[in-house]
Amino acid sequence: MKLNHINLTVTDVPAAAAFLEKYFDLQNHGGNKGFAALMDDGQLVLTLMKGKGEIKYPETFHIGFGQETEKQVNEIYMRLKADGFDVQPPERHHAWTFYVTAPGGFTVEVLC
Repeated sequence: MKLNHINLTVTDVPAAAAFLEKYFDLQNHGGNKGFAALMDDGQLVLTLMKGKGEIKYPETFHIGFGQETEKQVNEIYMRLKADGFDVQPPERHHAWTFYVTAPGGFTVEVLC
């Protein structure tokens, strides 16, 4: 059995979609201000839906984008930092990793 899709409820669909396209190479397959369907190179579909009111995920909730090398993790970190995102440098925990709050109100982990 293969996981087919994941839906995230977000505060700003266009901003969240643009973030995921720019930093994680997801392909946008259409939508509008209230919905977007993005796909990764493994055919996983990530849908974004505009929530009503405040969006509150549990503290530890996140999605993760694994990289092949620590250099790639570092490069994404540097791009995010240069673009003004509030991110702490990668550290060694369960992997070489860092977290960032994405536009739309969810957390992304980048790791190798």
